[in-house]
Amino acid sequence: MAWSLLIVAGLFEIAWAIGLKYTDGFTRFWPSLATGFAMIASVVLLGLAVRTLPVGTAYAVWTGIGAAGTFALGIMLFDEPATAGRILCAALIVGGILGLKLTHAS
Repeated sequence: MAWSLLIVAGLFEIAWAIGLKYTDGFTRFWPSLATGFAMIASVVLLGLAVRTLPVGTAYAVWTGIGAAGTFALGIMLFDEPATAGRILCAALIVGGILGLKLTHAS
């Protein structure tokens, strides 16, 4: 259950990071409200996950999901560059997330 909470927390992490782009510096009400909700949901779910998971593992996975997901959506939504070097680095993040999950003793 903790891993499921952590994954959803990571998805909210992506949502608020992408949401920042749409808030226009928090000058747009509805995008700002949605982004704020995603921020709160992300941290609350992370907090619930660390009740069971080691905080170092949970935080690394949470930020990794956020970083990799935001990277991918940046390419898809905002036409950010998809160079081989950037993709390789994002793949290393995903590999690290999987490694932490696979080596976690539960």
